Amino acid sequence: MSDAAPSVDHAEPTLRLRGVGRRFGGLLAVRDVDLDVAQGERRAVLGPNGAGKTTLFNLICGDIPPSGGTIELYGEDVTGRPARARVKLGLARTYQQSRHLLGLSVEDSIYLSIVGFEGGRLRPVVLPRRDREMRERAREAAGRVAIDHKLGERVGDLSHGEHRQVAIAMALAAQPRVLMLDEPASGLSRGERVLLTELLLELDPSITLVLIEHDMDIALRVASNVTMMHDGRVIVEGTPDEIRANETVHDLYLGRGHRDE
Repeated sequence: MSDAAPSVDHAEPTLRLRGVGRRFGGLLAVRDVDLDVAQGERRAVLGPNGAGKTTLFNLICGDIPPSGGTIELYGEDVTGRPARARVKLGLARTYQQSRHLLGLSVEDSIYLSIVGFEGGRLRPVVLPRRDREMRERAREAAGRVAIDHKLGERVGDLSHGEHRQVAIAMALAAQPRVLMLDEPASGLSRGERVLLTELLLELDPSITLVLIEHDMDIALRVASNVTMMHDGRVIVEGTPDEIRANETVHDLYLGRGHRDE
């Protein structure tokens, strides 16, 4: 397993934002954000609580509309298009709070996510061949995040860290081209964080990864590029080494433990 994030050829961006903002009444939660993310890139979006990171994610994914600016995905302007249209272009995401039906098994949870991503409907009669294909995809996605040994267990009986694994498996089951993870390490134990880091480092290099993460050790190890936000704005962009060496980032966010000696 490689410890380095994959290198990226920065051609036409997979994801492009220009002047994107979002106002909630008198509050500017996101202000005039420009962002380019290339195919296969690992991009971390960092900053303190209230920096606008999750609001930016929600704008990119179509959960809320922007107050201004444009959002392009694979060269298509999706600014006014709903979340389901972005899913069809290959975007999948997780949320800060896991959204599971706790009475379902791990396999059934991932299986139903595939049905949802593909715009299918639950019917009394399911074609056996199609059902087998989706079940196999569910089991494969579980294996990619090392939760396949618990396929038959109820999600409600799993640990918090295992909930995170199931959420990532559900997103991967959509076979995304862009995977967006909102604080995937939140609430994880030390051992679970190590496992998460390994999973992210082993992610298919063709998948573009964008993540919000407060654990700087994970973020700076996994990311090839970092966008730092403060007060709704992008204040710094650079490689993990550049972020570690940046005085503004050091003073505002990282602390002495992350600074190069």
